[in-house]
Amino acid sequence: MQTFDWIVVGNGLTGAALSYELSRQGLSVLLLDRSDSPKSATRYSYGGIPYWSGTTALTRQLCHEGKARHQILSEETGIDTEFKELDLLLTVVTEENPSALAQAYSATEYPPQPISVDEAIALEPLLNPTAIAGALTVRHGHVNPMALVAAYNQGFQSLGGQRLIAPVTKLVRIGDKITGVLTPTQAYAAGQVAIAAGGFTRDLIKTIGLKVPVYFTHAEIIETPPWNQQLRSLIMPATLTRANLEAETRDQRDTRWEQPDQALMPPILDVGCVQFQDGTVRIGQISRLHTALQPPLDQAAGTAQLRQGMANLVPALATVPGQWRSCPVAFSQDGLPLAGPVSAVSGLALFSGFSSPFALVPGLAVHFAKWAAGGADSLMASVSPDRFGA
Repeated sequence: MQTFDWIVVGNGLTGAALSYELSRQGLSVLLLDRSDSPKSATRYSYGGIPYWSGTTALTRQLCHEGKARHQILSEETGIDTEFKELDLLLTVVTEENPSALAQAYSATEYPPQPISVDEAIALEPLLNPTAIAGALTVRHGHVNPMALVAAYNQGFQSLGGQRLIAPVTKLVRIGDKITGVLTPTQAYAAGQVAIAAGGFTRDLIKTIGLKVPVYFTHAEIIETPPWNQQLRSLIMPATLTRANLEAETRDQRDTRWEQPDQALMPPILDVGCVQFQDGTVRIGQISRLHTALQPPLDQAAGTAQLRQGMANLVPALATVPGQWRSCPVAFSQDGLPLAGPVSAVSGLALFSGFSSPFALVPGLAVHFAKWAAGGADSLMASVSPDRFGA
């Protein structure tokens, strides 16, 4: 049996980027995912890259490095990721003040600027002027999420990386060492295993009797076919209730997450949308906190709530046909990813829990790979899974 230097579990953005960067360091890598087109947070994301949003030296560095990787990745791999810049419009509801809300973003490297209703409509004519009191705006990166994964996969395989479609059912643990993974049909051996499985990370780690501080929300969106009108901007609310939802959950630590099949909080709605190069639109999103990976979700109710919110903000999208989608979205206790070795066992590392994955993953994958190849990297200590305690 071949023993790889690394096995990477998960082929969303995190796993695709990590496997490619590990291969660029000359390491032998096997990339495993449960499906060729998984219902993942990458697959159903907006593809936004908030490289303006760094608030610390660490996040600013990773945002800069991420932007630099996005700018060259299409040429480097031969696959167009559809990377571009566009206006991000953070809409302000009528009872709120744009200038006051701008203070919430004052710590970011490039703070979004408040604009009037008329200025917002000039940037995005499809907005309903009666639904907003203005907006905040900043230039924002954007990619097609699955084109980005395809680019990473192309680069990975061109370097000799092996990619297989097979669900990982369990990690192989011998004593205090992880030696590989099990699938329904075969075992695969490796010197190191990296879990880059997003919302599925927590349950997969449990197969070896460990807990890690990775949590997840359940996101619901609507995905439309190509639309004959054009959105110029990426639209999101200035007050992101999903961020508040995550913050409240962090305070609870693990206590309630150990209760099976429990809804932890009522669902929340952040109305937004973005259009891709092929004309398709993502409308979202509802976020739910539920401890089950496959909770009971009411598709009809979710669709109605998303459409009602969008009808008020962008009326032209209200009746556009589309499919309801859902997926788990990972996050951590402090908003930073968990990347690096898990000290409780040897041979196991995490690359998960990203709250701004399209900004942070590309740069951090480079740092992780350099560390994996034996290089010293002081940045890795800041994102260590052990920062919350072994």
